[in-house]
Amino acid sequence: MGFLDTLKSWGDDITKEAKKFANKSLMEGTVAACAMVAQADGTVDPEEKQKIIAYMSRSEALQVYDIPKVIESFQKYLEGYDFDKHIGEGECMKAIQKIASKPDEARLLVRVCCAIGAADGNFDDDEKAVVRKICSALNLPPSEFDL
Repeated sequence: MGFLDTLKSWGDDITKEAKKFANKSLMEGTVAACAMVAQADGTVDPEEKQKIIAYMSRSEALQVYDIPKVIESFQKYLEGYDFDKHIGEGECMKAIQKIASKPDEARLLVRVCCAIGAADGNFDDDEKAVVRKICSALNLPPSEFDL
């Protein structure tokens, strides 16, 4: 099964798990991870930012949260990158690592990141490398997500 087929098979599971685990730490970690994926190539132009925000607004997995708070959080993490790439990444990793001791939530976070990376139809190598880094921070094997 190819990666896109795997992503499609996760669809319903992501939504069910998001409802089961809905909490602030998971939301913050997921949004921070999405910001990292968005920054994978070093920049997020306004058009790309709007596409990601639109995706987040429609994502069933993220709709268990207050969408304006999701968007506000996403923008906060991107602003960290605007200030300094290393500081931005550090802030994101800090939020992500808060759920490292919760493997089911960590797996959900990685699945959402993969969906964000593939949302434009091209989950590129830079995005995959960022998700592998996130997997490492969460003590999850990237191979579990076809990375």
